[in-house]
Amino acid sequence: MTWWKALIAVVIVLVVGAMTVAGLKERPPPPVEVQVGKVTKGPITRTVTGAGKVEASTTVKISSNLSGDLIELPVKVGDKVTKGQVLGKIDRRRFEASVKQAGASLNAARAEIATAQVDIDRLTREQERVKALVDKGLASPAELDKASSDLEAAKSRQAGQRDRSAQAAAVLEEAQQNLDKTTLLSPIDGTVIEVTREVGERVRGSDFNEDVVMTLAALHTMEVKIEVGEHEVVHLRNDQRCEIKIDALEGQSFDGRVVEIAQKALIRNQGTEQETTSFPVTVALTSRPPLVYPGMSAEVRITAEERDSTLIVPVQAVTVRPEKLLGDTAANVEGSKLSAPKKGETFAKVVFVVDGDRKVHARRVKTGIASDTDVEILEGLKEGEEIIEGPYRTLSKELKDGDTVDENKGGPGGRGGGRGPKRG
Repeated sequence: MTWWKALIAVVIVLVVGAMTVAGLKERPPPPVEVQVGKVTKGPITRTVTGAGKVEASTTVKISSNLSGDLIELPVKVGDKVTKGQVLGKIDRRRFEASVKQAGASLNAARAEIATAQVDIDRLTREQERVKALVDKGLASPAELDKASSDLEAAKSRQAGQRDRSAQAAAVLEEAQQNLDKTTLLSPIDGTVIEVTREVGERVRGSDFNEDVVMTLAALHTMEVKIEVGEHEVVHLRNDQRCEIKIDALEGQSFDGRVVEIAQKALIRNQGTEQETTSFPVTVALTSRPPLVYPGMSAEVRITAEERDSTLIVPVQAVTVRPEKLLGDTAANVEGSKLSAPKKGETFAKVVFVVDGDRKVHARRVKTGIASDTDVEILEGLKEGEEIIEGPYRTLSKELKDGDTVDENKGGPGGRGGGRGPKRG
């Protein structure tokens, strides 16, 4: 019986040793659970978005250069007006008196010119008479010189009177213009959107501070002003299409066009950590929608670039890795001519591609335009290749070249969960 016990002890030792060796032997890491998709070909659109307020393309503030009592105001808010239509009248009696006074001064100046002309004619005849006497030796040259001097003096007086007449004419013209300004006329075809004065109130005209009586707007052409960042404005051009949504009109969208891109940036909080740089962009609605008024909030989506058919992957599939860690593992797809990384470039854009053994390989890619959900692949991938789409943390930090993966079919982006929102 002793040898049986020894045999059992040996077997136990061997089993324990084998188990110990197996336990110490390095096991392969478990597969990384990921969401898998494919490189597809389809349309993609780069959009630039912004929010702003609806405004009339032309807004005019009506004010007076004159001070006086407002005696007529024939229009009210909402009235449509035409160019040249009377909008209001200021008491004109004082200005009519100024016109009469200036007219009288002009008439007096013209009368003085006529009187001076009579003197000139008389002195001209006198000069001719004295000259004839001098020729006959009946008068001295001194008498002729005096007659000539008197004539030149009369001509000088008349020239001065002509200048005073011109001055009086200018005063009359100014007085007439002021009289005309007592009637407020519409400079545009538009709509009265605000009236700030009432009949009987005093309007205070000034070249420094305008006293607005009312505001007109050309509501047949509406626009929205938005601000976009410096990295987005470079993709914008005049006449690009855009979609405009008015907050107050849910479920409706309207067509528009880019009409103006500012050439100077707006820099806020300059020199601080909160510094921002943006550019004002003006978008015009193709036509004025009903029930849209100045001041309403709007959201604008500008179509900056479009591709009808190109290689695309979900935005989250493209990540970055340090260039020094990629090396040959980031080899490009066969036949691709992907450019080498630029000198000094420390990070590269990569997509993790799944091979037949369910291992992933970091593939350096060159990207093009991007939409809200997808990004265009210019170089580095080919249609139909399986790629890793998520999860975000796994893609951005944890996943490494050569890792074995297991598809999470039930998660977002997996084959069982679809590709998420429609592209473009």
